[in-house]
Amino acid sequence: MEPVVPEYGGACIASVVPALLGDRRRPWMPEPVLDAAQVVLLVLDGLGWDQLQARSQWAPTMSTMAGGPITSVAPTTTSAALTSITTGRPPADHGIVGYRVHLGDGQVLNVLRWRTDEGDPPEPSAMQSLPVFNGTAPPVVSRGEFAHTGFTDAHLGGTRLHGWRTPSALVVEVKRLLRAGEPFVYAYYDGIDKIAHQYGLAEHYEAELAFADRLVADLRGVLPPGAALLVTSDHGQVDVGDNVVPVAPEVEADVAFVSGESRFRWLHAKPGTAGRLAERAKAAHGDVAWVRTRDEVAAEGWLGARLPVERLGDVVLAPFEATGFLDPADPGELRLRSRHGSLTPAEMWVPLLAG
Repeated sequence: MEPVVPEYGGACIASVVPALLGDRRRPWMPEPVLDAAQVVLLVLDGLGWDQLQARSQWAPTMSTMAGGPITSVAPTTTSAALTSITTGRPPADHGIVGYRVHLGDGQVLNVLRWRTDEGDPPEPSAMQSLPVFNGTAPPVVSRGEFAHTGFTDAHLGGTRLHGWRTPSALVVEVKRLLRAGEPFVYAYYDGIDKIAHQYGLAEHYEAELAFADRLVADLRGVLPPGAALLVTSDHGQVDVGDNVVPVAPEVEADVAFVSGESRFRWLHAKPGTAGRLAERAKAAHGDVAWVRTRDEVAAEGWLGARLPVERLGDVVLAPFEATGFLDPADPGELRLRSRHGSLTPAEMWVPLLAG
């Protein structure tokens, strides 16, 4: 299997907002959106194209909508992908390059919780300074408890947040905003991702997918004439279960600390060992993961063109098998059943559907 490299500048989640707010005539943009006077962009966190296609009976509304798959970004993780959606740029440009990001001197920021193990976290604007939504400050309909958190400020700073506590309120808020004449509304729902992390991709996932499909149907039901709903996601999922392993002892001997996430694990080399670390990691883990040096990641265009090298490790482990790599500093990851972060089709391809 070869990695699915993001199609930056083309059919990629980083291209959706620039197209919606500019020239919509792109070959990958679904037809119902092209001439719509109002557009609602709904992001269903954690819904991969492969998972949707395999469970079309649970999603009758989305299965009949126009559109197809586009790529996520690398890593296929919420923090990097949502920031790429809102800024319209690859992770290499906006700098939110993962779930746990190196800040320097061995200090690592948990982006979703916006905290570090030591010291104060940085100001969100110091981590991510690009304007979001082309500086247009649109209304954003998202969970109310996300307001004024560090990650929200980093990827939604300057927007107008309309918080919801139940999915029915999400629909009502979108309806009110469209009725008020808003030309563009951004909405976010995270239920699919939460269920996948907790239960995997079996019965609970199917029930949540059916619920999300009804949410899509409800949103379509409140669209005024001339409006369109565009549905996408930030990443897909792989059911890993408890198959999370430490890096091999001979590899760990050259590792000072790690960052990233279990399916996109950055290894930060001890001084003077980067070359040896890469060789040992490829020998030990090349049978289950794509093992790349930071320079190889840059050459293959995984994160974009201008890598923020100070935020990245020396070697990355990106599994193509259903496994993950342990971070001893983040034991909470062990509770997750389905995961994401790598460049497999299941994680990289996401829907872009309109109706």
